[in-house]
Amino acid sequence: MLFSPFAQVVALALLGILFGAIWPNFGAALKPLGDAFIRAIKMVISPLVFCVVVTGIAKAGDLKSVGRIGLKALVYFEVVTSAALLLGLLMANIARPGSGLHIDPATLDSAAVAKKTGGAALPGMGGFLLHVIPESAVGAFAENQLLQVLLFAVVFGCALVHVGQDKAPLVLAFVEQAGEVIFRVVGYVMRLAPIAVFGSMAYLIGQYGLSSLATYAKLIAACYAAAALFCGVLALILRTFAGVSLWRFLKYTRAEFMLAIGTASSESVMPRMMDKLRACGCHPAAVGLVLPTGYSFNLDGASIYLSLATLFMAQAVGVQLSLGQQLTVLFVLMLTSKGMAGIPGSAFLALSATASAVGVIPVGAVALMLGADRIMDTMRVVTNLLGNCVATFVVARWENALDLEQARRVLR
Repeated sequence: MLFSPFAQVVALALLGILFGAIWPNFGAALKPLGDAFIRAIKMVISPLVFCVVVTGIAKAGDLKSVGRIGLKALVYFEVVTSAALLLGLLMANIARPGSGLHIDPATLDSAAVAKKTGGAALPGMGGFLLHVIPESAVGAFAENQLLQVLLFAVVFGCALVHVGQDKAPLVLAFVEQAGEVIFRVVGYVMRLAPIAVFGSMAYLIGQYGLSSLATYAKLIAACYAAAALFCGVLALILRTFAGVSLWRFLKYTRAEFMLAIGTASSESVMPRMMDKLRACGCHPAAVGLVLPTGYSFNLDGASIYLSLATLFMAQAVGVQLSLGQQLTVLFVLMLTSKGMAGIPGSAFLALSATASAVGVIPVGAVALMLGADRIMDTMRVVTNLLGNCVATFVVARWENALDLEQARRVLR
């Protein structure tokens, strides 16, 4: 047990915190260790998603079920992310983390927000839907555009079903075997996970220091409390609609969750999580469609953070939002929180758009979140990842694509 992946990741995470606290300059210089690992994982995500989705659709052979899985996933995502946004608003009204700060917006550096976002902008609904369609199949893989790869995989899998395996006997076998090879490559990369966690934690503490925790203590406590409540809701959903224990699933995937926390990236564990969800009895088509789509449409942790942060900004600058204005916040975030993945500084863009829509929160107040944003990564990463895993179980069970006996046997 001492040398298990979980034990290694935990040990190196603690060592990274120690190094960052004692030698902050050295710790801050270790950022490339975590970045290199995440780049290596991203290298295999697109081909892996393609192979899993194509294989799942081709073996299912039922194109109607593929459409139902996609539609049910989107309905589930909308309901759950709206609940997460509402929970964030409720927690902000109860805890009032920004009250008493009396921040003068004129003293805030709005240019720092622009630097953080790198001049990017959130696409409108039309632009977002258009962006899902790749200009070329090769470009989708080259640029690691996950939704574009997913769309191409769905179309390719459906075409393979229509053509039939008799006319293309080698295609499915090649895709299936390629997927097995890619999973083996993932295994190689995952051996470097403890080193990546060490570098990421040393950088976090060395760059931001432990003092930043005290500055935003009330906001941090409110966010993490809301996330804990939401995880309780997810446990209830998983037990009620899928018949699976969340606690047993967390024990089964503890190494993956610890790695996601250490690297501050849920993408770093997507390949391993897809493999474990399949092992838990979820049909490959459900895993391949729901989990990657959730990375763009089901950002539960980010939703909690965005709604809570918006009210924190208003409270910090002395603005009292009416019920109608808070409902406006909820509506705007329902739109801006979708498809945020992959856009630099997307959280700040969403907060700026929301502040502008409400009209009474100075947009410069978004700069208040620069110091707290990195500290919230753990909450966002864990809640986002857990929410997408629960979504995969629920949609698979909803579509009769979950082997419940296998799930319980594996989780025992």
